[in-house]
Amino acid sequence: MAFGRLTGLQGMRYRGGGPMLAFLLHRVTALGIILFVGLHVLASFAMQQVIWGDFGIFINTIYESPWFQIFVIFCVLYHALNGLRIVIMDFRPGLLKYQREALWLQWFIFVPIYALTIFVVIQRALAGG
Repeated sequence: MAFGRLTGLQGMRYRGGGPMLAFLLHRVTALGIILFVGLHVLASFAMQQVIWGDFGIFINTIYESPWFQIFVIFCVLYHALNGLRIVIMDFRPGLLKYQREALWLQWFIFVPIYALTIFVVIQRALAGG
């Protein structure tokens, strides 16, 4: 170990706690965003091809479904708020000792915005729009 830090595969081991879960969730939400963008590009490409037109319509129905929208909204909103928290911590290193409080603040901001957004998505889905 160099300077008391874990190196190699030891550094990737789960060490528990809120900051590590935020780290993992940040990576998972990034993969969700990449999945959405990839599906969007694939659907746009397929819709312009004569042979793949039905496949493009199928992909559009997947990523326009309320369940997928709820997932994508979670990914984008969490990833953005967590990224903002990380940027603030990077610019103000003195705030690192309040990292757990910043995580709680992030969740206190995230939950009402996400709940309101989910309410609107479900309301529109039930209305048939």
